Amino acid sequence: MRTRLLLFLAPVLLVMHLLLNLVPSMKGMWSELYLYNAIALTAIAVVMNAPRVNDRFAQPLIAAAFGLWLSGSLISSISSYFLLSAPTQLLSNIAYLLFYPLAIVALPRLLSPSRKFSTLEIFDASIVGLGLTTLGTTFFLKPVLPHFNGDLVQTFFAIIYPIADLIVISLTLATTLAQGPSKRGLVLATGVLTFSITDFLYLGMHINNTYTFGSLIDDGWLLGLLIIALSFHCTGSDSLDDKSTNPILITLSVFLSATLLALIALRPGYFPNFVLIPAIATLLLAFIRMTIALKAAKNIGHERILARTDELTGLPNRRTLISEIESFMGKDGSLMLLDLDGFKPVNDSHGHAAGDKVLQQVALRFSRALPHGALLARLGGDEFGVLYEGSYESAMDLALALRATLSYPFTIENHHIQIGVSIGLAANNGAPDLLRRADDAMYRAKREGLGVCRL
Repeated sequence: MRTRLLLFLAPVLLVMHLLLNLVPSMKGMWSELYLYNAIALTAIAVVMNAPRVNDRFAQPLIAAAFGLWLSGSLISSISSYFLLSAPTQLLSNIAYLLFYPLAIVALPRLLSPSRKFSTLEIFDASIVGLGLTTLGTTFFLKPVLPHFNGDLVQTFFAIIYPIADLIVISLTLATTLAQGPSKRGLVLATGVLTFSITDFLYLGMHINNTYTFGSLIDDGWLLGLLIIALSFHCTGSDSLDDKSTNPILITLSVFLSATLLALIALRPGYFPNFVLIPAIATLLLAFIRMTIALKAAKNIGHERILARTDELTGLPNRRTLISEIESFMGKDGSLMLLDLDGFKPVNDSHGHAAGDKVLQQVALRFSRALPHGALLARLGGDEFGVLYEGSYESAMDLALALRATLSYPFTIENHHIQIGVSIGLAANNGAPDLLRRADDAMYRAKREGLGVCRL
């Protein structure tokens, strides 16, 4: 009930204020100070009473952003009717400006509340935003500077507001494209565009000295805030789809910034110098993004290697062997399973550290005995496997050679340790039971003391 009342009250108040602009005689402090700022306060209440937002940061951040904008509006309104000794214009400008950092953080979260943005996604959105900002600062802000007669404060705020608007627009549109179309994204983009266009119109009027306090354009900011607040009550794209910023947008942003920097170097003074800031920032973010992506790719490759490698011996693991068996079916060769004899007493008598060293040396001896192209894997514990491509007779010779590598003892911490190995050998006949037959042969060799058993 309260939410419906707020959604009804906010546009009604705005319409009242718009109608009062048509009747200047009825305007006054009550409309421009109380009613105007009451609408902004209502927009905050609409945001905080939104029932459909899952992200815990979006609502408080936007509410705080609206609160800062309201503070700037109150300071500006009060100074229009009361004589204050404080630097009211500077304070209101600072409050207005602080609206943007919170909005930049919150608006993308509103569009994608059910998933966290990765570091690369944040960089991608920032690159697109700064790239489009570079374009905006190049072609839309150049006429601003000559109109402020060297006043650095006025020049700073005249430039920073449109740049901030362009960043908010770019991030909103980039996030909307990444998430896919939704009612919330459409409404939010409309609100952001309305708010930003009002800023640009105000800037043009301020430059031409045609702006007056309490004019119709002031309602444009309120309309933008109310539409943004309304987007909190719309359904969004809350799925966990793995979407990201279109790489074409990233490429164009980087290309645009690099091109503008080259043109500035070739023709100094043709473009305003403040274009350097977003252009350089875009290229810097692109470089950092590339570094992060390369590091992530390297880590993924390393993780994949670890997932297929035995940590103790450095040999391929069971997963790798089974994967290779699937592609081995059409080849002429054999599978050998090797199980160490007398290894358990090594762990019991000398400890697991000594047992690990024995396994490492066993792996080394087996590796040296195998021909190039044979795959040796540790399957776990004291069990190894070998995939060998060659004739059945040569596979038997290789099995005997592997067994012979353990005919002399290992020297571990001045202890001589003697172990043996039982080997099961199964020829590849194209049947899918290669692993089972090799396992049966190995257990038979171990049970009957055959050393090597072939099936």
